[in-house]
Amino acid sequence: LRPALCTEQMVAPSAPSRGARAVTEWTAREGRGYGGRAMSYLVLARKWRPQTFSDLVGQEHVAQTLRNAFAQGRIAHAFLFTGPRGVGKTTIARVLAKALNCLSSDSPTVDPCGKCAACEAISRSSDVDVREIDGATWTKVENIRELQETLPYLPARDRFKVVIIDEVHMLSTGAFNALLKTLEEPPPHVKFVFATTEVHKVPITILSRCQRYDFKLLPAQKIRGRIEHILKAEGVGFDDAAVSLVAREG
Repeated sequence: LRPALCTEQMVAPSAPSRGARAVTEWTAREGRGYGGRAMSYLVLARKWRPQTFSDLVGQEHVAQTLRNAFAQGRIAHAFLFTGPRGVGKTTIARVLAKALNCLSSDSPTVDPCGKCAACEAISRSSDVDVREIDGATWTKVENIRELQETLPYLPARDRFKVVIIDEVHMLSTGAFNALLKTLEEPPPHVKFVFATTEVHKVPITILSRCQRYDFKLLPAQKIRGRIEHILKAEGVGFDDAAVSLVAREG
């Protein structure tokens, strides 16, 4: 017999057991489909991640400085975002990439639409011209040279190629040296955005070629206000004391 016929004859369909029905009901409640595959649920941290400079909370000094640079047409070729973890460095790097490449405008804009192909691709971290690199895994000179080989070519679709290197302080000395010349005289269609929690580990030769932005910790009052705004928008009831506790620990 053919394998398919053997399978059909040997495995007869049966009614689901009580346990199977319970699992099915649970997965349906939890937003999962057949086979445990996740449905289109998006966690709140990603759903409410700032998408424009106007959405930013607690880093108004950074947003305003960037707005002024765009308004005056004086956009640097390299940015360094430094500050504690969780204050929005990578988020603003993505917003900056959108502002540079938004297709709804003929030039860089401080108000990216969030709906064009470039903005949506950057939000999904799938834009071919915006490259996000983890500095902890890109520590070798060979990694930087591989990156440099792609930079002379024009962007496939966007206005600029944007290279975002997170935790840039973890690059090796050799990798920093290899990056130095490109950072000093990059192609006109390339922008660099570096993010770090330990700026003192970044060589002065790199710092001197970047426009530096220092991020600060968010006060508990602003964190609380943002949490309350999200909970109200989601239609979730909350206790004031619980929100205050989360804000203090945040």
